[in-house]
Amino acid sequence: MEIIEKYGKEEIAYVYLGRTSKGNLVEFVESVQPPIPREEKWVLIVSTLNGCPVGCLMCDAGGFYKGKLTKDEIMEQIIYLVNTRYGRKVPVKKFKIQFARMGEPALNKEVLEVLRELPKTLEAPGLLPSLSTIAPVGSDEFFDELYEIKQELYKGSFQLQFSIHTTDEDQRNKIIPIKKWSFEKISSYGIKFVKDGDRKVTLNFALARENIVNADVIKKYFSPEKFLIKITPVNPTYSAIKNGLHSDINLKNFMPVKHIKFVDSLRESGYDVIISIGELEENNIGSNCGQYVQKHLITNDKIDFAYKLVCK
Repeated sequence: MEIIEKYGKEEIAYVYLGRTSKGNLVEFVESVQPPIPREEKWVLIVSTLNGCPVGCLMCDAGGFYKGKLTKDEIMEQIIYLVNTRYGRKVPVKKFKIQFARMGEPALNKEVLEVLRELPKTLEAPGLLPSLSTIAPVGSDEFFDELYEIKQELYKGSFQLQFSIHTTDEDQRNKIIPIKKWSFEKISSYGIKFVKDGDRKVTLNFALARENIVNADVIKKYFSPEKFLIKITPVNPTYSAIKNGLHSDINLKNFMPVKHIKFVDSLRESGYDVIISIGELEENNIGSNCGQYVQKHLITNDKIDFAYKLVCK
């Protein structure tokens, strides 16, 4: 792995722009969550594709797709980061590796090989792999294998997230403009996936004011015993601005404004609802979800409220 650029702050996060052994440009991230020390929680966010073919309305990585990364190229990102801190023995209590920087992981079966490889390569008792997906149509074999790997290697220590963003199917098709699993299919898979002692499957909403959300739809399809709800802001990206998406999260009290009844109704019905904000300074670093520093670097009309620490 050749590191081309590094942006960020030691006490929050770094974004790395690197070139893999195969010559692909990738972005990957390491972050902490102040005031929690790194030894308690350390998060790596790695790319699984070179760019992404999906083009979600709030994501800056769409439209730059150049192909799949190999197992070795994904592992190179992880190994580079652990070597800068600990070597192959990682004594972090919660060591989270998210397959969520560039690319939809279910479009690349090499991700499964990485999951098989990690326990062999790293001595990391706190390892918690985390896979975030839109569940594209045609990925059934990927998810069947993922279930088997979780059962074999990661019982109780695997985090699966489906990003759905809205409960309205027509709007969901606009926000995520490829064919994807229905709510019924996601529900069926989640019921199978979550066994005793496992983490619940996460349903993620990057919650814009413009998004349609109806708690009754969640209650219809998803059991609170198997699924939890995570609400995140729409982070400041070029794509979100272009597509007229405005975050519904009040950054003073960290609660939705327009969609507060959605959250209240779900909690009253027994769902775990997490409002996940993170460090706002990550917007300036370019390490938050949906951000893509390469998009910022090539854009002439730059936004002035994000990516401030990213410069040529």
